[in-house]
Amino acid sequence: MLDFLTLQTTTSDASVITLIYAVLLAFILSTLIAITYEKTYRALSYSRNYVQSLILISLVATTVMEAVGESLARGIGIMAAMAVIRFRTNFKDSRDIVFIFAALSVGVSCGVNGFEIAIVGALAFIMAAFLLYWSPFGESSYFDGMLRFNLDNNLQGKQELEKILVKYCKSFALITLRDMAQGNKLDYAYQVKLKRGKKQDDFVGDLMKIESIAGVNFMMQEATVEL
Repeated sequence: MLDFLTLQTTTSDASVITLIYAVLLAFILSTLIAITYEKTYRALSYSRNYVQSLILISLVATTVMEAVGESLARGIGIMAAMAVIRFRTNFKDSRDIVFIFAALSVGVSCGVNGFEIAIVGALAFIMAAFLLYWSPFGESSYFDGMLRFNLDNNLQGKQELEKILVKYCKSFALITLRDMAQGNKLDYAYQVKLKRGKKQDDFVGDLMKIESIAGVNFMMQEATVEL
């Protein structure tokens, strides 16, 4: 049985078997990284094209490194060709850039026949990504989310609102308050932190029971739940 981990070569011309194995390994490992990104993603602007790009960019890196080999002239030529390309993609989340580098690292490692490095590095990255996703590490937000609504400018509505906020919220802070309809309505924006065991659905449901309330919008801090 062929031991794939011994297919490394010190020659500049990789064998066909080694080349195929390098590409397949890069594909498998980058697919695992893409799946990890998909399973641990928390924001709203999910992009299917980006997930596929994680796999494709790894294959491109493998191909480029195999083409360069140990030839300095090839390396300089490829660097000159790549310098012509202008990448103008803007990343909204620094985490997206990290996954791009992870996929590139796997592709480069496979391209230079560092198969053990690619496997160990990819598995370590995947384990760390899931561990950080499941753990509360890095969470330091004092508030759970933002609550916006408008309410008639009368004492009864304000009293009902205060009772609900006290019932469901461990803490809340008024961010903005502005007049609407020539002062007959007020537009509120609160930062709120719910009490332990209190559900967002129940909170919003009780708010909707206020007769004069309208335009209730509750967005969680993680931007994954919008009611």
